Amino acid sequence: MSKAPDNLLLRLLGIELSPVSHTERLLSALGGFLGIYGILQISTAFVSPGAAALIVASMGATAVLLFAVPHGPLSQPWPVIGGHLVSAVIGVTCAKLVPDTLLAAALAVGLAIGIMHYLRCIHPPGGASALAAVVGGESVHALGFQFVITPVLLNVLVIVTIALLFNSPFAWRRYPAGLKKKPPPADEPQSPQRASISHEDLVYALHEVDSFIDISEQDLLAIYELATRRSLTQQITPEELELWHYYSNGRYGTEWSVRQIVDESHADGDMLIFKVLAGDGRRSSGVATREEFARWAKHEVYRDDENWRRVTPETD
Repeated sequence: MSKAPDNLLLRLLGIELSPVSHTERLLSALGGFLGIYGILQISTAFVSPGAAALIVASMGATAVLLFAVPHGPLSQPWPVIGGHLVSAVIGVTCAKLVPDTLLAAALAVGLAIGIMHYLRCIHPPGGASALAAVVGGESVHALGFQFVITPVLLNVLVIVTIALLFNSPFAWRRYPAGLKKKPPPADEPQSPQRASISHEDLVYALHEVDSFIDISEQDLLAIYELATRRSLTQQITPEELELWHYYSNGRYGTEWSVRQIVDESHADGDMLIFKVLAGDGRRSSGVATREEFARWAKHEVYRDDENWRRVTPETD
């Protein structure tokens, strides 16, 4: 079965259809509003409105990380505080020592990226703080290294404090990531089909990837724990397959697929006709015996907003 062109387009564009609820999206937007409003009140007290707008632009990017991705490694307190402060120091230094503004700006951002890497405080908006120190105009240049304290440090402390307070009532998004509610431990004993992943295993895997990945070790383990716990169920039998129901093969990445049974024919040896509604082979159709389809299907699914979710069997 060939891969659907639109599936390839989604991968090339980097579009992730993350299963995020409307509540989570609204909370992210509200948190971002509160964070930036607090920062605007501070920045305009120390620099001109034009310079304040440039400085707040970097904090706007920080707000996206803190309130939309509160558990990402780039959003944690040290990357936020260290990333902005280190970058601001580098920016002011370049502005003072390099007469050419264009060269100073490029040098400030490049050095900020490199030093954030070594200090383990990578925070993308930090690059904007370095840039603002160079191109922010006379009001910023007049502050000198005071720019690092006011408004940058004050802005960072305000937005981190708002993130801490705003996210605290919601157990699933408490900030920083160390305060996040962990999934409950599994009641069932370790399955022989389920391998245990250690810290050393993750370190090895991340070393092999050799690229910065915006997810923490704790979240990787939590995702693995929840996913494998759900996968330890009995395979669907041919007799359980029903007309007009949806089924997934449970695979990963581009091999994942969802089919709907749209017709059946007992005259041709109990054949099933299906459509592919999502994933590999989307918008195509096919024919399979009940046994073939049952071997392909991992579990039944249903459509929930933008996502496909697994049907949970009813228990007595």
